[in-house]
Amino acid sequence: MIQATISGERKVEFVELPDPQPQSDWVVVKIRASALCTEYKAYTTGRRVAILGHEGAGEVVAVAQPTSVQVGDKVVVLPQYPCGTCELCISGDYVYCENNYNFEEFNGSESGSGTFAHFTLKPSWLLPKIPEDVSFAKATMAIDGVGASFGGLEAINVNAQDTVLITGLGPVGLGAIVNAKFRNARIIGVEPSAWRKQRALDMGVEVVLDPNDPTIEMRIRDLTSGHGVDCAIDCSGNVMAERLCIDATRRRGRVVFVGESRDDLTIEVSRDMIRKGLTVVGSWLYNRTDYHKVMKVIQESPLIDLLISHEMPMTKLQDAFEILDRGEGAKIVIDPWL
Repeated sequence: MIQATISGERKVEFVELPDPQPQSDWVVVKIRASALCTEYKAYTTGRRVAILGHEGAGEVVAVAQPTSVQVGDKVVVLPQYPCGTCELCISGDYVYCENNYNFEEFNGSESGSGTFAHFTLKPSWLLPKIPEDVSFAKATMAIDGVGASFGGLEAINVNAQDTVLITGLGPVGLGAIVNAKFRNARIIGVEPSAWRKQRALDMGVEVVLDPNDPTIEMRIRDLTSGHGVDCAIDCSGNVMAERLCIDATRRRGRVVFVGESRDDLTIEVSRDMIRKGLTVVGSWLYNRTDYHKVMKVIQESPLIDLLISHEMPMTKLQDAFEILDRGEGAKIVIDPWL
């Protein structure tokens, strides 16, 4: 099979690897669509990555024993390799599992652990079925496109009475717009990219503010009768944006962090949390039992077509990375077979 790799700075290569083989309750899925996430950051910095892709949808093509799926089933390929037996996995919060499989040790090689490839190998219980009326491309949105922010908004119970601040309107932030609009919430966005700002406005966001505006917090308060937003979700992973979420949210409001960050955010517990009464949570994807709710958003939201900005062959993966690096794309979906 063919697997995409990052072999150097702004350099994509395609290598041939052995086809993965089913074993136990792990099955082989032919990837028909895979969505890009933050892989482009490794592409621009030159960090070598041998196995790419963690968002995918496809068709089961090989099983070793009877499982919850069978050959021919169309499925979403959920991320990670959790144990499947701990309390977190059983409850549906598998993404937080502390006992993940070592894929290479289990399989004997890395082949089959990515989704920018012809095939992937996955435990059958991580392969929820795709409804008949949903395309493979749209089904991939059940992971980070719609799924990441769905889990965040669910965690802070966003509803139609809320004004929501969304910081970072990249692919995940635009997905947060889809989810917030589906809940009939009012939305204020924050984003520096002109392309993404316009896409957010096209999706029905009331206003998109520039994060570099020194008066941004005051502008948010002016838009919310002086109180601040009811809820905020950061999808950027930027410390300044995380800080804005805390500062611009009203007393007794709710904040959720979805964007990955390796930098330190300073929080003064008394001022920021105790005396404001804030609820601040982190969220990584969604509970497995909510898959049907996520799929309902994908099936019914009129904004999904705007969330998927490009569908491209995997042979154009380098072009796709360049689009994301310029901030001129939302979710980009590739076909590994083209």
